Amino acid sequence: MTPPPLVLVTGATGYIGGRLVPELLDAGYRVRTLTRHPESLRGHAWSGRVEVVRGDALDPDVVGEALAGVDVAYYLIHSLGSGRRSERTDRTAARVFARAARENDVGRIVYLGGLYPEGEDLAPHLESRREVGEILLGSGVPTAVLRAAVIIGSGSASFEMLRYLTERLPVMVTPRWLRNRVQPIAIRDVLRYLVGVAALPPQVNRSFDVGGPDVLTYRDMMQRYAAVAGLPRRVILPVNVLTPRLSAHWVGLVTPVPHGLARPLVAGLVHEVVCGEDDIQRYVPDPPEGRIGFDRAVGLALQRIKETAVATRWSSASVPGAASDPLPSDPDWAGGSLYVDERATPVRASPEQLWTVIQGIGGENGWYSWPLAWSVRGWLDRFSGGPGLSRGRRDPSRVAVGDALDWWRVEEVHPLRLLRLRAEMKAPGLAWLELLVEQDPVGRTIFRQRALFHPRGLAGHAYWAGVTPFHAFVFGGMQANVALAAERLERDQADRTEPAQPATSQRTA
Repeated sequence: MTPPPLVLVTGATGYIGGRLVPELLDAGYRVRTLTRHPESLRGHAWSGRVEVVRGDALDPDVVGEALAGVDVAYYLIHSLGSGRRSERTDRTAARVFARAARENDVGRIVYLGGLYPEGEDLAPHLESRREVGEILLGSGVPTAVLRAAVIIGSGSASFEMLRYLTERLPVMVTPRWLRNRVQPIAIRDVLRYLVGVAALPPQVNRSFDVGGPDVLTYRDMMQRYAAVAGLPRRVILPVNVLTPRLSAHWVGLVTPVPHGLARPLVAGLVHEVVCGEDDIQRYVPDPPEGRIGFDRAVGLALQRIKETAVATRWSSASVPGAASDPLPSDPDWAGGSLYVDERATPVRASPEQLWTVIQGIGGENGWYSWPLAWSVRGWLDRFSGGPGLSRGRRDPSRVAVGDALDWWRVEEVHPLRLLRLRAEMKAPGLAWLELLVEQDPVGRTIFRQRALFHPRGLAGHAYWAGVTPFHAFVFGGMQANVALAAERLERDQADRTEPAQPATSQRTA
């Protein structure tokens, strides 16, 4: 029986590569990866299903070893930055890869590059992407170069820059060239094309422009992102004095996207990047529902964040598999802002007693801290149309997924381990409260508590700043009092189970 084709994915720890590997596995391919840091793959659900070669893409021997026996090789490597050193590194790595692919009789190379206009002086990073594509096309190995503009998906640097600028700045001063047209593409369509071109006929050796169904200006993308995210319409004031260099510094001040990455991204916006042809359809046709439009792509990214933000990034749960999901290998600045108040306390009680207190929280049992503060917040919530503290709880001592606990909703329950609550109060963002039971290496019970807030717009950031000074009283008091309640239960249990001492017999002489 003939084994499935073997594919090599370089850049598997990156944004595209980390999402492409499971798509290839699902399509029936065997997958090998080349990475300098194999340990960074361990957080991926698919890590045990792939072959890993450790090494640097600049090392000809390592690259030759990785390409031995490979049918299709994905080249997804780019240097960060826009200087000449980065361009030389990209050039050298592409030549090493092209030569090794030819010497190992690889059947096809697939490269994801940038979309750029023909006949213009390109920004340095786009020129480097163009050069890498030409090197691979001239390798003697059939090559498919996919050229994409802004990729829409959580974790994409371009999307994260768009997200942070739009969410954090209700009023912004922008360069006039943000009126240039862009043809963004959803990450799911990018992956569909990447998987599809692996089966191109051997005579196909060319580049393909790939884009979504919408052609927009960057300004349009900001306004449409705001609409999908439920934010007010942004006030955008274009001026002539903002050069790409100044704009990159401005992006660095406003967003957590590193300056070394923001600079080439901003420089690329000087060009109009619209597909000049749609020939990819002859080989990888659209699905019946068509390509994903901009608004739906943003909605998918934001919805996945709402559904999985806590699970994938802050609770060490299993990683979902959809292309729009956050991944462990995504940089810390990806996925939007998240504020965390985390506290941990050793408890002189068993996990069972601590869990008894945790699952009885709320309703008539209260929240174990500063009752006046909870009452005031509840009144304010009722006044603004929220549930406040009026809903109480269904059962005084047990909880189940979907139960209401005052203004919270039970989102997840793992008995003796985790209670996760999602806030349904009126607030400019998404909030969770996690109550966890753990044990340390010496067997002590640990009560861990995490309040998490994903702000929506500038109001969300201001809200968190306003309530943070009270957290020491509210969450700190809750932490201490839950622990004390568990310890009282432990003492009461010990008193009930302690055997009675026999009476002393007295004899008379």
